[in-house]
Amino acid sequence: MEFKRKFGRKKKTKPTKGIFLILLLALALFLWFKAEDIMNALL
Repeated sequence: MEFKRKFGRKKKTKPTKGIFLILLLALALFLWFKAEDIMNALL
């Protein structure tokens, strides 16, 4: 019974955190593909 309560609480996710992670992933992918251009521009 105690375990069910603990896991039940953990299932509540924050939607803003998910959106933030998706944006961060998109930014990381963008930088990954643009890294060469950025390096050429800086150097």
